[in-house]
Amino acid sequence: MKKDSKEEIVKAAISLFNSNGFAGTSIRDIASVARVNSATIAYHFENKRGLLEYCFTIFFEQYLSIIEKRFSMMEAGVKECLKQITADLLHYQCENNELTSFVYREMSMDSQVVREIMSTYALKEKYYFQKIFEKGFERKEFRPHSIPYLIIQYKGLLMMPFINAHYLREVLYIFPNERFFEQKYLKEMNRWIENTMEMKIIEKKEAIL
Repeated sequence: MKKDSKEEIVKAAISLFNSNGFAGTSIRDIASVARVNSATIAYHFENKRGLLEYCFTIFFEQYLSIIEKRFSMMEAGVKECLKQITADLLHYQCENNELTSFVYREMSMDSQVVREIMSTYALKEKYYFQKIFEKGFERKEFRPHSIPYLIIQYKGLLMMPFINAHYLREVLYIFPNERFFEQKYLKEMNRWIENTMEMKIIEKKEAIL
């Protein structure tokens, strides 16, 4: 058994799950691409569901570690904290665009695995973003908004290029794995943070009697 067989299995699974979907990929397909036998996959992951859970876990563990790492920056400035989290999450997703696209697509479906992810990682993510927005309101760095709707908008921007990666490539000729895209899209997300969140100071002119 090759030392890196587990890594090769995961790489093959991510590629096939992303191109063919979880349901459209068999253990035999994964074994063929990874150049291992089916017994090796069973040894590492038990079955296809175990492999799916592993892919979800590695994605969300790293995703949340990025947020947790930058969360401590909030005391120095909430807006800059959110911008840094955005930059790091976008970079992570661009670097792992196949895994990201596959995970987000699967998360749109109702399954036992997805419900488990929602009850753990998704709720933890919500906690961090809610705290960031609340602190921004408290410090008057952000204009007050409905937090659930802010999370919808923010997550929508962060996820859209990867949920619709095929549309971006085939229709818009934009490639989420390219550095140019990452830099350009980060500017757009920062513009959203500035325009939607920033507290504007409006000068009131006294009426001249």
